[in-house]
Formats: sequence, C-alpha cells, structure tokens
Amino acid sequence: MKRASPAAAPAAKAEPRRPRGRPRCFDCDQALDRAMDVFWEKGYEAASLQELTEAMGINPPSLYAAFGDKEGLFVEAVKRYYSKVQGACPFADEPTARGAVEKLLTELATHFTSSNKPRGCLATMAMTTTATTSERVQKILSDEQAKARANLRARIQRGVDEGELPAGTDAGTLANLYGAVIAGMSLQAKTGATRKSLVAMAEAAMRAWPEAPRQASRVKQKVAA
Repeated sequence: MKRASPAAAPAAKAEPRRPRGRPRCFDCDQALDRAMDVFWEKGYEAASLQELTEAMGINPPSLYAAFGDKEGLFVEAVKRYYSKVQGACPFADEPTARGAVEKLLTELATHFTSSNKPRGCLATMAMTTTATTSERVQKILSDEQAKARANLRARIQRGVDEGELPAGTDAGTLANLYGAVIAGMSLQAKTGATRKSLVAMAEAAMRAWPEAPRQASRVKQKVAA
C-alpha cells in the first residue's frame, strides 16, 4: 500500500513592494528661497552643500531627490530669483518707456540695498564667480540675463514705435546701456553703496535718455524766443 505524499505547503504570499525613497516632507518653495539667499550671499562656487542643506533645513539625500544636485538647485534658485524680481517690479506697465526704465532703476536701487536680503543682484554676483563652473550653470545665467534684457529692449522699442523716442533709436543698444548700469549698481551695492547713491546713479543714467522729438521741438522754440 502506497503512503500518501504530504500536501504541498501553500506558497508564501508576496509582500507588496514598497515605493523607493522617502516621501518629501518639507516645503520645497520655502527651502528654495533659503537656498537662493545662500547663493545670493556667497555665489555659486563658495556656497557649500552643508551651508545649503542647513539653511534649507533638509539633509543631502532630500536635496538630491528634489533638485538632482547642487547645480540643479542653483538653476531653480536663479529662476525663482528672476521671477520674484520681475513680479516685484512690473516696470513694463508704465505708460512711457522712460518711466518704465526709470522705475526699474529706482526699484532695483531699493532691492539691491535691502536690509533683510543679501546686497546686490544674485545673478550678477554669480556671474562674477562662475568662470570655472559647468556649462549648465553658465548657460542658465546667460539665458535668464538675456530674457531680462529682451524685456527691457521690448519696452524701449515700444517707446520708439509710439514716437516717444527718435525714430532712429537703437533699442538694443539702449537696453545694453541700462543693463550695464544695473550691473554696476549691483556691484556697488555689494561693496556697501547706499540706496541714495544708487538712486543718484540712476538719475545720472537717465540723463542719457534720447530726447523725444516733441520735447526737442519745445526746447528749440524756447531758445528761439
């Protein structure tokens, strides 16, 4: 008589697979703002990973999970910086191109010397300390600066098209001029310049503004009289 073979043991139930990594448990925007301030104060290369993570209140693995690496974090910080500055100073809404540029320079004089933020411009500071960084970092700085310059050029060109400036005015050259003034104001602020001195620089720069045809004719009439 054959002995009955023992019944096969039931297969073990497979445990559900757990998702890899840990859920993000920090405010990404707030952490990015804090990282932005570190980059703003120290520049890209001088900002250490330890300083960044301590300011953000997270550990390195969380930084890598959210932003990829230090470069990725810097790219997002620069984008956020430009977005905040543009949102705080909608200069293009001014009724005249001259008023728009004057407002931009005046607002930046305040922004660059604020007591509750690092002095100067994050992008300008970063561009002076990224000579040996990756092409990715240099490209984001160049791209964001080009966008800002294009917005300024477009507002000046609108002034030319509307007859506010002489017809032969080169909007691109004028935008480059005031872009250089802004960069100079940023560097001056970083070395301790006051808001008053930056506003004086802005006022001096505005004296280079091309005279509108209507204003020129009025000046000639006064001289003739």
